Amino acid sequence: MLGGPAPRAGWPWGRGRPWGRGRPRRRGPASDGERRRGGGTRGLSPASKRHLGFSGQSPPRPSTTEMEQEKVHGSEELRAEAASYRCSACHGDEDWGLGHPIRGRAKSRSLSAAPAVASTREFRRTRSLHGPCPVTTFGPKACVLQNPQTIMHIQDPASQRLTWSKSPKSVLVIKKIRDASLLQPFKELCVYLMEENNMIVYVEKKVLEDPAIVSDDRFGPVKRKFCTFREDYDDISNQIDLIVCLGGDGTLLYASSLFQGSVPPVMAFHLGSLGFLTPFNFENFQSQVTQVIQGNAAVVLRSRLKVRVVKELRGKKVAVPNGISENGVLAAALDAEVGKQVMQYQVLNEVVIDRGPSSYLSNVDVYLDGHLITTVQGDGVIVSTPTGSTAYAAAAGASMIHPNVPAIMITPICPHSLSFRPIVVPAGVELKIMLSPEARNTVWVSFDGRKRQEVRHGDSISITTSRYPLPSICVRDPVSDWFESLAQCLHWNVRKKQAHFPEDEEDADEEAGAGRAGS
Repeated sequence: MLGGPAPRAGWPWGRGRPWGRGRPRRRGPASDGERRRGGGTRGLSPASKRHLGFSGQSPPRPSTTEMEQEKVHGSEELRAEAASYRCSACHGDEDWGLGHPIRGRAKSRSLSAAPAVASTREFRRTRSLHGPCPVTTFGPKACVLQNPQTIMHIQDPASQRLTWSKSPKSVLVIKKIRDASLLQPFKELCVYLMEENNMIVYVEKKVLEDPAIVSDDRFGPVKRKFCTFREDYDDISNQIDLIVCLGGDGTLLYASSLFQGSVPPVMAFHLGSLGFLTPFNFENFQSQVTQVIQGNAAVVLRSRLKVRVVKELRGKKVAVPNGISENGVLAAALDAEVGKQVMQYQVLNEVVIDRGPSSYLSNVDVYLDGHLITTVQGDGVIVSTPTGSTAYAAAAGASMIHPNVPAIMITPICPHSLSFRPIVVPAGVELKIMLSPEARNTVWVSFDGRKRQEVRHGDSISITTSRYPLPSICVRDPVSDWFESLAQCLHWNVRKKQAHFPEDEEDADEEAGAGRAGS
């Protein structure tokens, strides 16, 4: 590159440079442009140099000891500056307030946290439109197999492969509740994992309360080996190496809700009704599970949304049993000084804001990076991930987007406007949705169809792309699996094919055309 290497990112001028403070020294003779601007001294008369303050003598060179001391002092400054100026989009900006840091990562400050009182330096944060670099370690032992030849933060979707730093030992089995047809596959899978692979199996406590499982005496010895947990009360995020889902797409959404930070790899078997997100068939589950445990599988990183709901405290007390709020989200952060209740969620499909039971139109303002972009007047608005583009958003008229595309979709629900079309914005933006001052009624919000709650005047919903995607294991590869789901589950572009012309008609047309050309 002409002019030497570019300055290293994170080194602001005047601070943290190894060669001291201020702009770096100019090396070599002044350029023609500098001479025209007066930047050089070549060509000036001795009187002019004396007038400008040039003595004509070079400054004394520091000794070797002084240079070493300056280098050590500069490197210490550099480390301090780099730590304070690191990119929050790539190094983590999510603070969930539970006091349980994700294993192997340092806990970082939230974006919403105010600067320290003693700090006088003001830092202006810049946000990448491409979204934060996703964390590619999933649970305690899984990660994406790194390609040393790649130059991108995210590898080519077709080359993302699952690998394990250590052999997985604990597995969470999620079964669709109140479905008698899943009892036998559930028992077969658990026996295979425990007896053949010597794994620790976690299940939800209410799964074992099914009367068919309680009355099965042959399943008793296996059932006593289970590790059980209760949703909203037991934190198992750092104890699970692999997740296996038995059911439909709802089991995958439920698995996502259990992990508000890093998510272990998810292997989903199609035993439900739709199964767009569950590519595996259960007939030959033994060989498929074995391949996954050995690390021989492709993986697609399904981006999630980090949602932050800020509500006014209106005299209602919120019960917090064991650090979990009454509606099941991670412990609500209560700020008594400003009277706010803050809740955070990780969403895999979509955030839906609707008018609820009211007969009036919903009236909400949508901000993008602090700028008002539109006001939605209709039944509501859907903010979805690419994974959610084939769910509620598709029913509302949005396009379907492959999960590897970094984007956020904004889809109105029955807007009272002929020109309001769904839009796609970059994954790195931050959306903020609030009730319009002219709104006649409140709205309701839900997250992947759960945690439904009312949003009133003064409340806000902030949405951006999360650093913690959900790693979904593929049968073949991300592209083939997606188009297979489009064809099998949604019957995408299915129509009766147009019939071709009979051969005798084609010959007659050709002869007629030749006759016209001869005449």
